[in-house]
Amino acid sequence: MPSWSTSCSFPYIGAKLVTHFPGNSAVKLPGVHGIYVLLNSATGKPLASIDATEMTLYRTACTSALASSYLSREESETLVMIGAGSLAPHLIRAHLAVRPRIVRVFVWNRTLLKAKLLVDKLQGFNGARFEVNANLDEIVRLGYIITCATNSTDVLVKGVNLKVFVDNMAAVVEVGELVGASERGVLKRDEIAGNLVDVVKGEKNGRTSLEEIIVFKSVGSAAVDLLTAHLIYDAYYSASGGAEP
Repeated sequence: MPSWSTSCSFPYIGAKLVTHFPGNSAVKLPGVHGIYVLLNSATGKPLASIDATEMTLYRTACTSALASSYLSREESETLVMIGAGSLAPHLIRAHLAVRPRIVRVFVWNRTLLKAKLLVDKLQGFNGARFEVNANLDEIVRLGYIITCATNSTDVLVKGVNLKVFVDNMAAVVEVGELVGASERGVLKRDEIAGNLVDVVKGEKNGRTSLEEIIVFKSVGSAAVDLLTAHLIYDAYYSASGGAEP
């Protein structure tokens, strides 16, 4: 996933290399490993080598929370977390940061032990009460905000009359849920309500009523990876007093 800028004010090139080995759980290793390399686009000089797995967790969670700040209800009090993998704690913390009225968090996972471990780890974070619940249908009905982070190929959450937003339009042709909906004739490309950038810029309306059920689907982008890597590099550079990493 390469990205670059030739702007004098943002002279960077970046590339992310990722491997996906779902069977790694059997040997107690993450299923995804990655590395991100940041270079100067004016000279080609390498600037930083970053753990892309960790970077992507933060980037994905922050993008989701940014979307929530525009699309979810401000008075949201209950969050449902579907999945208890590496991304789950990042998503929970990010959503609680933008929706501080959340006081209850339900965690569902196929393996209940993983859900319990996550609940024990985060119990009391931001003053919220964390609970494990094996009844997915029940907690979906209770959730103001539902965030999903699983590799499941089965349908976990069903919905009708949805208003769909994406982080960028590549999601329409790259994300399984949207591709499947398009192939079944359930969702057409022109029925996508907008992308996150347009909502943030005010060019598209986000939530317009309390009754709307809104779905935000994020696929990620090389451009956002580059911005994230620069933020990490800049923070390190500043913290080191301007010394080269």
